[in-house]
Amino acid sequence: MEIALVLSVIISISLLLLLILKLKIQPFIALLISSMVAGLIAGMPPQAIINSIQTGMGSTLGFVATVVGLGALFGAILEHSGGAESLASFLVKKFGIKNAPAAMVITGFVIAIPVFFDVAFVILAPIVYSLQLKTKKSLLLFALPLLAGLAITHSFIPPTPGPVAVAEILNAPLGWVISFGFVAGVPTAMVAGIWFSKIKAGQMHVDIPDYMDLPEAKSDNLPSFVSILSIITIPILLIVTSAIVTTFYKGEDFGRFVPIIKLIGHPFTALIIANILAWYFLGIKRNTSKDELLKVTGKSLAPAGIIILLTGAGGVFKQILIDTGTGKFLAESMVSMGIPVLLFAFMSAGVVRILQGSATVAMITGAGLTASLVETSMGDIERALLVIAIASGASILSHVNDSGFWLVNRYLGLTEKQTFQTWTLLTTLIATCGFITVVILSFLLS
Repeated sequence: MEIALVLSVIISISLLLLLILKLKIQPFIALLISSMVAGLIAGMPPQAIINSIQTGMGSTLGFVATVVGLGALFGAILEHSGGAESLASFLVKKFGIKNAPAAMVITGFVIAIPVFFDVAFVILAPIVYSLQLKTKKSLLLFALPLLAGLAITHSFIPPTPGPVAVAEILNAPLGWVISFGFVAGVPTAMVAGIWFSKIKAGQMHVDIPDYMDLPEAKSDNLPSFVSILSIITIPILLIVTSAIVTTFYKGEDFGRFVPIIKLIGHPFTALIIANILAWYFLGIKRNTSKDELLKVTGKSLAPAGIIILLTGAGGVFKQILIDTGTGKFLAESMVSMGIPVLLFAFMSAGVVRILQGSATVAMITGAGLTASLVETSMGDIERALLVIAIASGASILSHVNDSGFWLVNRYLGLTEKQTFQTWTLLTTLIATCGFITVVILSFLLS
């Protein structure tokens, strides 16, 4: 029986990679097929496998679909209004050209909260190019800090889809995930986004690629910095406040205001509030027609739908591991081998990331494997730290099988070797710093 459980994990993961890498099957279908194969090898009856698929898909998507959908709508309005450019321009102006790398880190860190990584980079690329033209310094001095900020938030801080999915699979409160994502993200951004970028810019001079002919960044009628920052931070503050109240207010009589705080600070409510604020202040008040807003937000749901389905399939994989007893067996084996759960979480996501490229698939697969090791007695804080450990592992060593590698390669005009020396090392540094911070936090809070 134990051999069958081990084989079910090894074969299902191998099959997943084969389907995605060699046969180019959509990861959503590949995860479902691999989950079914894992169940069959472990000895599950066919009907039980179907039941697990329904349970895993339903239990995961009930939360994730709502959060990812609302986040996509929010990000679409912010993007359409020119909010990303407004934030970047304000910070560069206030920090000055000398400290522009720090301004770009902060810009990436904040903008990636509501806007997808690749979209945010494409939007902000003209600002990076403009800085390079003004200073004549290496493009890497401004591009790598922006990429670091975007990548860190994309992996560490909800409501970006990856950490939202992992948090749901591990049953970790988003408020604590956001809090630890920021705590891990700040030192990581300083090391990877500023220190590393300056070193690489000094070693490698890169100019704007000749073939890039991007439109100019918007400069007229941009929304104010205060409005953009406020609209982005309001839902974050509401969610974090609710998490703190839920964790530390244990009294039977919750008082008059605590239930209201929990309702307003739930991710559903907080993101609905953010959407309403964005719709009015970044849309209607700026003379954007309701039809245009409807078109912009509707278009944003297409990429969100793919992520939602992929997350649901990850929930299926997790459920199969639980229902077959594979999860319990893995947990007992981990304990006997003396491998810390945090290290397992980091390594499992890291291996999948290196093999197949997608950070989102790596997070979801790593979460499915790690969920079986989460004890019922494990608290909210410990679960949230596990989420960041998985996110760190899923960030590591981006290379030729990752679309982000080629996005950076093209927009910065780098050779493949140079992309390895910059972007691949940057993502590895982000993963390492993030995990080290999680380990330190675990010791301090245990």
